[in-house]
Amino acid sequence: MTNVGPLDAAQFRTQVSGSSFYAAMRVMPKAEREAMFAVYMYCRLVDDIADDGTRPRPERAAALARWREDLQALYAGRPAGQAAFLQGPVRDFGLKQADFLGVIDGMDMDVEADIRAPDLATLDLYCSRVAGAVGRLSVRIFGMDEGPGHELAHRLGDALQLTNILRDLDEDAAIGRLYLPRELLTQAGIDTTDPVAAIADPRVDRACRALAAVALDHFAAADRLLRSRPRGRLLAPRLMAAVYRALLQDMLAVGWAPPRRRARIGKPRLLYLVARASLFG
Repeated sequence: MTNVGPLDAAQFRTQVSGSSFYAAMRVMPKAEREAMFAVYMYCRLVDDIADDGTRPRPERAAALARWREDLQALYAGRPAGQAAFLQGPVRDFGLKQADFLGVIDGMDMDVEADIRAPDLATLDLYCSRVAGAVGRLSVRIFGMDEGPGHELAHRLGDALQLTNILRDLDEDAAIGRLYLPRELLTQAGIDTTDPVAAIADPRVDRACRALAAVALDHFAAADRLLRSRPRGRLLAPRLMAAVYRALLQDMLAVGWAPPRRRARIGKPRLLYLVARASLFG
């Protein structure tokens, strides 16, 4: 990967070296691993734009628009600017422009206005953009056929994204966001959409458990698909599913009533999950 500006490839690898993502990618063959690093770095770069509270919204929107222009140039065979580092993965794995743009569509939702207690349909759209699109890019790198690949991208993508939402309640509230769906908050007796007030209410645990049940359904569907052994190199998605399901189970065990501590998978347990997925997947 070539240097892409504020976050270059070496810096990126250092930042993610202790993550579950890094552990999953290390089990892949080199070509696939490099392509996944490029896709993940792209996601980080556009996500950093969306989350940059130091810049006004129009400036962030313009930065995302420049990414759209560079992606268009890349697929048209012209100099691709900041998207040039994606050229190899796009060529080698047939990655689709629409999926890269789908990620930006999700970032645009965050830039347009802080998401606060979206309805379930809006949350589903958001997950499809920020997670499903990444999943569709990933399953092409994994070598899956389109049918089972798109199903895995949807199911595992939603499961991972919902788990992230449940893990990051406090961090998201600190920047004015609340991704818990309005319907589940209302069922829990919480009427406010103010992020800090909503997650300070002990009844938020009920809303989070309801969303966790949705995530578990997606994990179960992804597991059934993986166990059917579709064509492809499936160790990496199997490992990601195992790690994030364990993270969700840990959160379910302690609940989401305040005060909360951000759930983490320690390195010894992560290594155990890697070994288990490798041996019994």
